[in-house]
Parts: sequence; structure tokens; C-alpha cells
Amino acid sequence: MTSTHTIDAFHRGRFHVTQPKGGGHRSGVDAMLLASLVVADKPVRVADLGAGAGAAGLAVAARLEQARILLVEKSPLMADYARRTLALPENAFLAGRVEVLETDVTLTGKPRIAAGLLDEVCDHVIMNPPFNDAADRRTPDALKAEAHAMTEGLFEAWVRTAGAIMKPGGQLSLIARPQSIAEITDACGKRFGGLEITPIHPRPGENATRILVTAVKGSRARLALRAPLFLHGADGHAFTPFADDLNNGRTAYPRLSPRRNR
Repeated sequence: MTSTHTIDAFHRGRFHVTQPKGGGHRSGVDAMLLASLVVADKPVRVADLGAGAGAAGLAVAARLEQARILLVEKSPLMADYARRTLALPENAFLAGRVEVLETDVTLTGKPRIAAGLLDEVCDHVIMNPPFNDAADRRTPDALKAEAHAMTEGLFEAWVRTAGAIMKPGGQLSLIARPQSIAEITDACGKRFGGLEITPIHPRPGENATRILVTAVKGSRARLALRAPLFLHGADGHAFTPFADDLNNGRTAYPRLSPRRNR
């Protein structure tokens, strides 16, 4: 009988994630880079919007022992994968600090609150939203298409929810494609300031394929464009030492400016 899923190790076996095999969204380096943006030395509440099977949120929980994570996922199938992930014996050490909420990130007002996304309860909100343009090459896998295809107004809707559920001074962190910079800055608007954008390049001499973005709720600080992050050296496919540390949860990628500067 052919298995419909795989159980994949992250952080060199520190935790594992149950993911669909050959369909749906499968997490990898993007999720680990996103998780590295959460920095804390005290108890924190983190919401992972569009969490999929939970890789990014679990990476935060594995690195930060005082973090409590809410995995928010709309797809019933992917939410079920997240629950199966938490039930793995290998994840017993962190499962008690992680919760799955199956709901639509784009809900607003009373429906959002009734669904469990409460006002101003999170210290951090992380997100890896669908970032392929709807006109890009289509996939025959409907679940994968839903996870990857960006719809009009997506960033506005997701950032709006992040602002609603986040405490004043809390941090928004996301990973996206470089062409989404305008939509992201527009969505942050007056909700979030102090944007720090890091372009991610596969290797020196190659164009950026991703951006890491952090922002602070209520901040008036100006946007900062950070030094580029290179995943690999000029030759070969091995990670640079710093990228390898980020990918395996050995270090974090903190903001240039403290979150308290509002």
C-alpha cells in the first residue's frame, strides 16, 4: 500500500513534521528561515498564519522553550496533518505548547473572534502566505494550488488579521517573493512600522528569490533594507555556515532595531 504522507526531520532531527506526499504544500528552508525571525528571552505567544503542517511554528517552539504556538490553517486536510504532526512521539517535548486552530485567516470582526483569533493576544505573528501569481503555471494538484496561488488583496487581509491579534509593539514576520514588496508595505500601512527587509539570494551573483520582512505594530520607524543573505556559496549546493545555522535552529535572525523602539 502506497503511503500518502512522509514524516520529515527538521533541525537535524530535533522535531518531525507529517506532510502530504506528492501533493499539497511541503515545508522546507522557507519555513525554517521564517521561524528564525522570532527572537525572545521570555515567555511569548506566537501565531503561525497559514501554518500548513506546522513546520515553521514547531521550529519556533523547538528553539524557544518558553514559546507557545498557535498554528492557524484553513485547509481541513493540512490542519489534520498538523494534528498528526503534534501526535508524533518525537514531538512530545513540544506538543503541549502548540495548538492547531482550523479557520480562515481572512475572517474579520466578530466572526474572527468567534473562530478563536482573539484581539491583541500574540507577541509575534509569522506567516508564509501563498506567493505565486495566479497567472503563473497552474498545478493539477488543487491542494497545492490553494497553498501556493496568491489571490488579490491577500497581504492586506493577512496583515490586517495579524494586526488585530497582536499586542501593541508585537512583531510581524513573513517570507515572500521580492515582487511582493509593494503589496506588503501597503498592507502594513499605519498598522506596522519599522519594516526591515532582507533579500535572500541563492548564491552570490544571482538575483534574490525571497525576502524576509519584519515589522513592529505601532512603530513609526523608517524602512530599512538589510544586507543580503546568501544561502549557498558561489560553487556547490552546501549552505553557508550562517544559513545552515538558521535552517537548523542553531541561531536566530534578530532585527536591527529592538521591538521596543516605537
